[in-house]
Amino acid sequence: MTRILQLLDEHYPNVTCELDHQSAWQLLVATILSAQCTDKRVNMVTPALFRRYPTVTDLAHAHPAEVSGLIRTTGFFNNKTKNIIGAARKLLADHNGEVPRTMEELLQVPGAARKTANVVLGTVYGIASGVVVDTHVQRISQRLDLTRETTPEKIERDLIKTLPQDKWILFSHQLIHHGRRICDARKPKCAECPLDSLCYAKDKVAA
Repeated sequence: MTRILQLLDEHYPNVTCELDHQSAWQLLVATILSAQCTDKRVNMVTPALFRRYPTVTDLAHAHPAEVSGLIRTTGFFNNKTKNIIGAARKLLADHNGEVPRTMEELLQVPGAARKTANVVLGTVYGIASGVVVDTHVQRISQRLDLTRETTPEKIERDLIKTLPQDKWILFSHQLIHHGRRICDARKPKCAECPLDSLCYAKDKVAA
């Protein structure tokens, strides 16, 4: 693990979340919208959404059909509409419109599972409450034999045991960037991979 962290730090020293946002609230919404959708697509959608509904209060009182129209291209738009309006109402009702800073409180917000909560807490508040496990983190952690689990919750548990806590936030961003650029699900660019010598994945592509 030490060598893996060294190589990731060399190649991805200052990476962070690629979802565009200007506040914890905007990142919470963007992360909810990113489920089963690319960050690139979400970043195309959120500017118009936040122009139309600039505050938590605005979105809490939004008409669902109008919100659905703005986020339609992110997929599963009816459920996402329900979640982001519900999230706004929850924050107004219980947190004075502010995004809470604890995992326990965030998990009570509609649409916010552990991944979403970890993204917001780590990226905006710098709180290492856990490790974000998306499809990239899951795939690369398995390829590097950091876990043999198959569910995000169990994978996160394994990573938390292995990683120093001060690396929890950056590590996930590094793996996400690495997965998008080199360690592709179907055609990994193993010849370009800085972790090649440490990887013994069954689906590894010969250089």
